[in-house]
Amino acid sequence: MQYRTLGRTGIKVSPYCLGAMMFGGIANADHDDCIRIIHKALDFGINFVDTADRYSSGESEEIVGKALKGRRDNIVLATKVHGPMGEDPNQQGGSRRWITRAVEDSLRRLQTDHIDLYQIHRPSPDTDIEETLSVLTDLMRAGKVRAIGSSTFPASEIIEAQWVAERRGLARFRTEQPPYSILNRSIEREVLPICERYGMGALVWSPLAKGMLTGRYRKGQPLPESLRVKVFREQMADERNLDAVERLIPIAEAAGLSLTHMAMAFVMAHPGVTSAILGPRTEQQLDDLLAGAEVVLSDEILNQIDDVVAPGTDAGPMGAVYSPPAVTLTSLRRRPLAERRAA
Repeated sequence: MQYRTLGRTGIKVSPYCLGAMMFGGIANADHDDCIRIIHKALDFGINFVDTADRYSSGESEEIVGKALKGRRDNIVLATKVHGPMGEDPNQQGGSRRWITRAVEDSLRRLQTDHIDLYQIHRPSPDTDIEETLSVLTDLMRAGKVRAIGSSTFPASEIIEAQWVAERRGLARFRTEQPPYSILNRSIEREVLPICERYGMGALVWSPLAKGMLTGRYRKGQPLPESLRVKVFREQMADERNLDAVERLIPIAEAAGLSLTHMAMAFVMAHPGVTSAILGPRTEQQLDDLLAGAEVVLSDEILNQIDDVVAPGTDAGPMGAVYSPPAVTLTSLRRRPLAERRAA
């Protein structure tokens, strides 16, 4: 295993990071099975594990905590905070009030006294980034957190966080966790170059585009029953995504590769990517992903992929990414009707 440095933290991590989103009631509720999957990944040489408090309402963290007993010191453990963890409106977000409590809950579930990488899962438009960085800085000084990062932040907010940290003398984000795949390449325009400029590690999620790049979802065929289809049916059925997949499959076959292995090797080829997050639900899925760990794509294959989905573009809309209020709130996109009429 050729380990890489996580940004400029000095922390060495494996090129593959084991993502734990599928562990727990949301996908695989068998704790013993999940623990076997985690142990197999660690035995393979993966030393980087990523979870989040909201995955299965904390159950994922509990499973990871049990799996790392006796092996914690050799693992770079990452988790995230931001998503709602209850009905109370203050049990979410990036405020000092919530993060101070949430980190203690995560530490308890993970059965550890520190988190190696604590990430803000999504931006909080209603919270000053200085508020968030301030509490994270205090957690680092208290020894509960070793490094901090962001996840799915727009380029402008990554830069703002870096500037605020510098001007206020606060700890700065050392990593960004964005979505990245052959079908979802928008971060090549700004996010990855910005990460490289600021020395931030990039651990990319959904390198298989929510399963679209496994070959299970084909044009003209009914969608298989799965959790991903239930949640992301619109994206799975999008004609542009399906058209791209049909053009990618022959490229993989000509290279003697599965579409899955070609997709994983594609994201690892970008110089700005530190690690790609694997999200297996079963041991069989993990075995298949690990079997392609040594695949390296030639320039010819990468050029062919570029012809299908151009650099910096997306084949079709993919869900679960962050949309800023300027897009989601009608009031920020339209002048009041009276004002429009007066004009």
